[in-house]
Amino acid sequence: MFTLQAQYSPQFKLAWAEEFNYEGLPDTAVWGYETGYIRNHELQCYTNNAENARVENGCLLIEAIKEKVDTFLYTSASINTLGKKEFFHGRIEVCAKIPTGKGAWPAIWMMGTDRPTVGWPECGEIDIMENVGYDPKRFHATVHTPGSRKDPDAVIRSNSILLPDAYTNFHVFAVEWHEDRLDFFVDEKLTLSYRKDETLPQYWRFDKPHYLLLNLAIGGAWGGAHGIDDSIFPLKYYVDWVRYYN
Repeated sequence: MFTLQAQYSPQFKLAWAEEFNYEGLPDTAVWGYETGYIRNHELQCYTNNAENARVENGCLLIEAIKEKVDTFLYTSASINTLGKKEFFHGRIEVCAKIPTGKGAWPAIWMMGTDRPTVGWPECGEIDIMENVGYDPKRFHATVHTPGSRKDPDAVIRSNSILLPDAYTNFHVFAVEWHEDRLDFFVDEKLTLSYRKDETLPQYWRFDKPHYLLLNLAIGGAWGGAHGIDDSIFPLKYYVDWVRYYN
């Protein structure tokens, strides 16, 4: 669907891709689901229903719907590769068209595959893209570690870029993961370089595999800071591809 071909660093070669060239539920060999209430005081119920996550017309579609399920007022989806596909070093890129509206909180991110045993933030977190609908043109890249949890301002671990058309056009969000740094890009523009510092070991948890998450949250500690505009629903988040180079 999307014609821009990302110009990745020449040392990387395509190792795996999910192009979403099929119809129906996301491929169960690659994708699993988070379900119910998960985190951050968010207001959606995550489901594994086709109404909230499906592949159609060459894209993954994650759709948030205003509907009551148990105590929840919204449903949405969060799919991930935990236990199915892992990534370590190389370049991970996602081509997506991002939904907007007050209360929306879409993301493309990664956590260490050891999260189920060591917890967060010990597992490390790589936020390739986050956006909150009350600040619709600003897109964030951020790193979370035990150090940043205790002292978030000790190192530069986040930056943002303005994209005026992310809701009408696809863009490529990527991280290039090296032994000593994480470089974040939007359409090949470097937005953040997060470097390993041997004197600050608590700020680096990226010497181990991570898994990928794609989700659309509603409300929550950050996404809902200015309330929710119910007129935005149903809200649709399109992902054209996921590609891994190493």
